[in-house]
Amino acid sequence: MKLFSNSINFLEQGLDYSSLRQKVISQNIANVDTPNYKAKDVSFRTEFDQALQSQMQAKKTDPKHLDFKYGQSSMISIEEKNNTSYNENGNNVDIDNEMSLMAQNQIYNQALVDQLNNEFNSLKMVIRGGK
Repeated sequence: MKLFSNSINFLEQGLDYSSLRQKVISQNIANVDTPNYKAKDVSFRTEFDQALQSQMQAKKTDPKHLDFKYGQSSMISIEEKNNTSYNENGNNVDIDNEMSLMAQNQIYNQALVDQLNNEFNSLKMVIRGGK
């Protein structure tokens, strides 16, 4: 019997991504005036979508074996944006874009937290016997 659905694992990975992205965006904003600083971004969504489609399965020789968990370290990576330059000092941080990305990330994070709360509320209802 499977106790937790894969959705909790996926939501956890999404929250890890959102947390790291918030740190990277904050770092970009903090370095807006640093000469030759190149903005960074976090890559995750394409790998996440591929993982959802492939649904990796572990080969079980016993029904009591646990399911495979995705390794989050291989799914999330930080990439430097080298293709632009907004300032004459070599810095490519666009403060308006970074603030917009931060707002988007906060909305994304809150949606994941709300969904995770729904998952746990469903589990609580099952544990209480539907009450």
